[in-house]
Order: sequence, then structure tokens, then C-alpha cells
Amino acid sequence: MTDVLRWFNRFGIRVAIAGGLIGVAWILRQTQGALLAEVYALITHPFYPGPTQQEWVQSATVSGLEQALLEAEAENRVLRQQLALQPKQPPGTVLAPIIGRSVDSWWQQVTLGRGSRAGVQVGDSVSGPGGLVGRIVSVSPNTSRVLLITDPSSGVGVMISRSRSQGYIRGQGTNQVTVRFFDRDPVVRPGDVAVTSSASTLFPAGLPVGVVQKVDLQATPAPEAVLQLSAPIGQLEWLTIQRSVPSPP
Repeated sequence: MTDVLRWFNRFGIRVAIAGGLIGVAWILRQTQGALLAEVYALITHPFYPGPTQQEWVQSATVSGLEQALLEAEAENRVLRQQLALQPKQPPGTVLAPIIGRSVDSWWQQVTLGRGSRAGVQVGDSVSGPGGLVGRIVSVSPNTSRVLLITDPSSGVGVMISRSRSQGYIRGQGTNQVTVRFFDRDPVVRPGDVAVTSSASTLFPAGLPVGVVQKVDLQATPAPEAVLQLSAPIGQLEWLTIQRSVPSPP
């Protein structure tokens, strides 16, 4: 008995500690750490964010949801306006959203969310509310790329509706374009409306392009005029694609 007491006094505390550790490890394994998480939560509870921070988070969440709702309502309003115009469009038109627009080519090209699966083809003309925007230059199954008439490389044949004076436009990288006339003495003045020419091989005739802002009959090598485009190209979100070239049989 004396030997047992001596052994217990020497090793008993160590055995009890080891047994306790083994028991805790077994409990943690069985509860998958839930007990440890509860202990941690109990210890750190005094340091939890107070009601003020909670109110801030809730307020920010509500504000974010309100902004998302306003954006959704704005997009729906634009779409409803476009859909309201759709029955008035000629057959073969496709309504397409602008899904890509790089900052360094804002006035040159845009990418649309409709492609060959929707019947879009290279050469199709593209219009927005107000008038001509550009033409399709490349197509994939679900997207298409538009060369805007504001691009300096985009030449579009136009004529003045009032006088039938004809010329072609060159983009300037803004919402204004320059018309260079074929005639040395064109009949044109500020306020005249320009439309696509019947001689154009790229666009259907009669599409609105813009309104003459100023005229320079002394320009060389040919008289010029500055047009304010009818379509606000920099702010558009949806465009209408119209087939310019008949589909092959």
C-alpha cells in the first residue's frame, strides 16, 4: 500500500493531466472542433463589434440594395423603350446590348451581345435612338463588333435631305463628324439634316445621320460641313442591327 501511495504521489498528477488531455482531444474529435469554437466565442465575446457597427453594416447593405434596384429599374426602362420601338423597325432587325467598350477606343468600336446565332452578319448596319451608329465588321456566334461612324477610318456616304447635295463623312473621335462634299458649290446651311446616301454601298439609303452645325465652303480640297450626330453614341446601351446585305440563298 505504501508503494502504491508513493507511486501515486510521484506520477499521479502526470497521469491525470495526460488523461485529461486525451479526453479533451477525444471530445474535440467527436464534436469536430465545435467545443473549441464555443470556448473561443465565449472568450472573445466582449470584443465583438458593438450595436453601432452593426447598424452601419445594415445601413450599408440596405444602401447597396437600393442602388442595385435603381440600376435595374434604369436598365428595364431603357429596354422597355427599345422594345416599344421594335415593332416599328423593318423586318430582319435585331436588338442588341452593348457589352464591351474600351476607354481608348470609346469612339471607334463597341462589342454587342448578339452574333451569328441571332442572324447577325458582317456588313449589317447598326442604329441607335436618333440615327446611324455604324456597321458590323466581325461576328462570332454570340457577339459582334461594330465600327462606329465616329471612327476616323469609317467613311459613310451622306446627302443633305433638303438639297440632295452629296458627300461622305469622316469621324473625329467625338459626337461630331465632318462632311466633305463632292460638289464644289453644295447647297447646304446650318440646320440641314443629313441622311445616308442612295449611292452608298455600305448602308441602306435614308438613315438619319445628323444635323449640320456649321459650313465651310472655302475648305480645300472640297467644301466641308460639321454634323452633330443624331444618335448620342457615347451614352447608348442598346442598338438595333439591320441587315444591309441580303442573306445568301
